[in-house]
Amino acid sequence: MYSFSFLNIKKFVWRKPNTELQQRNIHTTVKHGGGNVMLWGCMGYNGVGNIAFIKESMKAEKYIDILRNNLSESAKKLCLNRTYYFQQDNVPKHTAKKTKEWLLYNVPKQLITPPQSPDINPIENLWHLLNIEIRKRKISNKTDLQRIILQEWPKISKEITKKLVESMPKRLQAIIDAKGMHTKY
Repeated sequence: MYSFSFLNIKKFVWRKPNTELQQRNIHTTVKHGGGNVMLWGCMGYNGVGNIAFIKESMKAEKYIDILRNNLSESAKKLCLNRTYYFQQDNVPKHTAKKTKEWLLYNVPKQLITPPQSPDINPIENLWHLLNIEIRKRKISNKTDLQRIILQEWPKISKEITKKLVESMPKRLQAIIDAKGMHTKY
C-alpha cells in the first residue's frame, strides 16, 4: 500500500558525497496524513496488476477484502496463475492472524521480509516512478489525484516491472552484505 499526497512538498537534504546510506542520513516516512489518497497495487514480471483506492480506515478485514477482490484477478492478468511469490511489508494489518490465515489458503508462496525493509520491496521503486509522473501534472484536489493515478498506472511499462523483479536476487544479497542495514535500493 502507498499513500500519495496532492501537496507538492519537496524535502532537501544536505550531506557529504557517498554518505547517503549512513543511518544519520536516512529519513523515515509517514504513511498517513491529510490530503492523501491511499492505494493498494501490485506488479509482476509482466507488468502492473490492479490498483485499488482505500477510502476508509484500514484493518485486517478491509485488507483481506482488497486482496480477495484484486490479487487473483491481477495474477491472471499478469499470466502468473499460481506461480508467484506474494510480498508485502509487515504493518499490523498484513501480519494479523486473519490475514495470515487468508494468505495461507489463497496465495501460492510468500516472501517473508523483516520489518521496515523497503530495500527489499521493488514496488517501492514503482511507487516512486508513479509519483514522479503524477507530479508532472496539475493536481488541485483528491479527485484530480485519483484520476491521474488511474491514467498513469497502466502506462508503467513491462520493461520497468521486469527489471524490478529481476533485481530481487541482487536486493537480497545487498541486504545480506549490509547485515540488514540500508542498501542502495
